[in-house]
Amino acid sequence: MKLREPSFLILSFLIFVSMSGFTQSAQKPNIIYIFTDQQSASMMSCAGNKWLKTPAMDYIAENGVRFTRAYVTNPVCTPSRISLMTGRFPSYFKDDNGKNVYENWGGIKVSEISEEVKQTTISAGLKKAGYDLVFGGKQHLPKPLSPQDLGFTIISEDERSELAEEAANYINGKPENPYFMVVSLINPHDICYMAIRDFAETDHEKHIIDNGVIEVATLDKALVKPEGISDKEFYENHAPPVPPNLEPQEGEPMAIQSLIEQRSFRKKAREKYTDKDWQLHRWTYCRLTETVDQQIQTVLDAVKKSGQEENTLIIFSSDHGDMDGAHRMEHKSTLYQESANVPFLMMWKGKIPAGIVDDVHLVSNGLDLLPTLTDYAGLKGKSDPRGLSLKPLLEGNSEWRKTLGVESEVGRMVINEDGYKYIRYFGEKSEEQLLDLNLDPYETKHFTNSMEHSEILSSLRHEFDTIWFN
Repeated sequence: MKLREPSFLILSFLIFVSMSGFTQSAQKPNIIYIFTDQQSASMMSCAGNKWLKTPAMDYIAENGVRFTRAYVTNPVCTPSRISLMTGRFPSYFKDDNGKNVYENWGGIKVSEISEEVKQTTISAGLKKAGYDLVFGGKQHLPKPLSPQDLGFTIISEDERSELAEEAANYINGKPENPYFMVVSLINPHDICYMAIRDFAETDHEKHIIDNGVIEVATLDKALVKPEGISDKEFYENHAPPVPPNLEPQEGEPMAIQSLIEQRSFRKKAREKYTDKDWQLHRWTYCRLTETVDQQIQTVLDAVKKSGQEENTLIIFSSDHGDMDGAHRMEHKSTLYQESANVPFLMMWKGKIPAGIVDDVHLVSNGLDLLPTLTDYAGLKGKSDPRGLSLKPLLEGNSEWRKTLGVESEVGRMVINEDGYKYIRYFGEKSEEQLLDLNLDPYETKHFTNSMEHSEILSSLRHEFDTIWFN
């Protein structure tokens, strides 16, 4: 099926909207934004992944809308989080060296933001709308955009179960004012420590392992295999198989090769991990995702038990994904689906229709979150004008973007509604690729030189230069 064709559920939803005259309530909901770290869109059982169980995430999907075509603005931590706070691409900002932000180190070194940005962050908009601001968990933001500087009350600096409990305590306190709560959980990010520990060479890599006591302990717990079974049975019946796109992409860009060369553990993982090593990596990634799902369940239980479920908008997403063995890579930072495509779920019982799977509309969690939340709060937020509120879409307005831009430290991409991805890579040598997710959903090759794709290639080049990255 072509990606542009709406699913049966989407058609049913639009018919429901037109027949019922469904409209959102003018009531200001409490808003809880739950986001994980390093979770690909496929890492949920509601997404069809049979190798893990995520009942909390599934509950949000079953009682709301799951957007399957959601992307980050940049598939690495700090740049992605900058977008979530500001509704702008990370490259809108410059680091202390005057360079546009495309990667973590540059993102952390943003020491100044304009007065316009200060007045139009997601927190500034919701505060203006009368919301109390609450934040807990991982920050990984430059100081001018830290939650403290943006006016949030910090309920916990923990990134795990303690955070979930503190969020539940706040919810159970039934605050008088509407609140916007960010629950920023760390996992399944601990999967990063597997290859780093296996191949640590540099002092920096060894320092990461030595100081990651909690992270390594959590990783080790996730690495444990089921008791009472042989290795043969584990790898045949319990561990996920290697991915269909295990091998490097045919015609792999030099920019990707350079990215791998930058960190010795990434290069060694590609060269030395066996199929069983990759299976174990994928097993562990699943267990870490289940760990964070349990923490999300704590938050959902509090919302339900406190009687606030019908007055609470819950949004769930992640800051980026993980390669998890695809193209013999782990970690993030690439424009492949595993790294850039993330979960995006919305639930507001009684206000947002339940059980909808939207496999049509292109969503940017970094550009669209701010206008969406300020819209639900009753005002129009100001950010990148290419960011869109999802509220009209959920009310049956089918007008939506046809293409979406994504940045990274290796290059920039435009993806269109028909499932084509155009990538222009950074580097000394100019490289471009056209990918076709319809013919090659695992991105094993590119179609840049295909005569049958010349028209779409030209079209996306134009979109790249005039709409997204001019």
